[in-house]
Amino acid sequence: MDLPIQMLITAVAVPVFGAFLIPIAAKVSVPTRNAFAVLLGLFTFFAAASLMKLVVGGQTASWTLAFPRGFDLILHADMLSVFMASISAFVSAIILIYSLDYISHYDNQTEYYAMVVLFLGSMMGLVFSASLLWMYVFWEMTGFASWRLVGFFRSDKDVAKANKTILVTVFGALCMLVGIIMIYFDYGTLDLRALHGQAISYAAAGFILVGILSKSATLPFSTWLPDAGVAPSTVTSLLHAAVLVKIGVYAYARIFGVTFAAPDGFSTAVLYIAGASALVSAGAALIDTDIKRIIAYSTISQLAFIFLGLASGNKTAFAGALLYILMHSIAKAGLFLCAGIIEQNAHTKDINQMGGLFSSMPVTGAAFALCSLSVMGIPPFGGFFSKFMVFSGAAQNGNLPVLLMFLAGAVMTLLYLVRLFYKIFLGEPGGHGNPKEGSYTMVASVMALALIGLALGALIYYPSAYTELLTNNLGVNLQ
Repeated sequence: MDLPIQMLITAVAVPVFGAFLIPIAAKVSVPTRNAFAVLLGLFTFFAAASLMKLVVGGQTASWTLAFPRGFDLILHADMLSVFMASISAFVSAIILIYSLDYISHYDNQTEYYAMVVLFLGSMMGLVFSASLLWMYVFWEMTGFASWRLVGFFRSDKDVAKANKTILVTVFGALCMLVGIIMIYFDYGTLDLRALHGQAISYAAAGFILVGILSKSATLPFSTWLPDAGVAPSTVTSLLHAAVLVKIGVYAYARIFGVTFAAPDGFSTAVLYIAGASALVSAGAALIDTDIKRIIAYSTISQLAFIFLGLASGNKTAFAGALLYILMHSIAKAGLFLCAGIIEQNAHTKDINQMGGLFSSMPVTGAAFALCSLSVMGIPPFGGFFSKFMVFSGAAQNGNLPVLLMFLAGAVMTLLYLVRLFYKIFLGEPGGHGNPKEGSYTMVASVMALALIGLALGALIYYPSAYTELLTNNLGVNLQ
């Protein structure tokens, strides 16, 4: 077994099985448990990122564990899977480091670390799966972990919101399973490599799309994501930035952008759904007063921009969408982790009770501003180049109504993030809580994410150079 295949297996097996060892590590000591969880996250990132050299060179790696009736577990590393796995593992590792101080005074810490690592392992399994059946299995594993994490505080309200999360996403997953079964009856296989370039029926595509929209919190299945803000900020960061909602856009890219030839008109319908989702969620972000709900609505809106790139059907927009996933993951993780510092010290999530916090939280304020600028798409941040590529690629389709919807969404992004920053860090002091900077670990984590977003902008100053690289050996529908 050569090294790439070993790393491919390791990237999935280490976090999945390591999660079950965390309670054992906790029996040794709390520091041992914490260090073990962080090491699992870092090692998963190392294993996934080590495959980047292979896929940049245009090669792939596959490993199969045989099961009866062709339901084999197939792990496959290509540019799309390695890119997505590396992003998710990196942000998850940062969140685990930040968690060392953030959740140190809460109960249920051992379960928290176990579920976060299991969450990461499920994501690795999903993105590397080249079987629709095993994509579904790992898809459901993420749902279980998110259910436990959203209900972390265990109050009746928290449990109700956690139940809402799993009910919505499981409903979508069951619809997706129906679509997968239909594909199996049509072609007699669930191996994505064998299905490459095949047509997919409207019915199967529709059922799978319902699953994708529910997991990515896209209209009309978007309400569970803002409600998940009852969870710790590390959990919302993980759900919104690194893993859960990105599963939906990854599944769309893998199934409809890379594997199947989508039915006529299907992509156009997705564009209009995404455009409506971008506008409605951005409008909600403009009027809400809960800091985490505002950032959650922002996530829903920004995911729609990723769908714009993926559904436009050309390489520029598709590559822009992949870069958008990277930039949004970094920046949005930073915003949620900043919100965690603010909430713990101001003792409120209501932005009307904050104000003037920049004087007592200058580093957190600076990190929040930098991450916001990236989400807005302001040059020279990486968010600008990814958004520019998505818009320029989508413009080639000539669908003016869709473009106008997303241009309005981009303007609204700027407005609600400026409002959010002003209400929290500028304006009149709210006199609530005891505002101060978070711990060194927490502040260093958010500033690292903010500076990485700025540095990535410098690295992709010529975004067109990444188009062929990111779409190498991928889609059947990319022009």
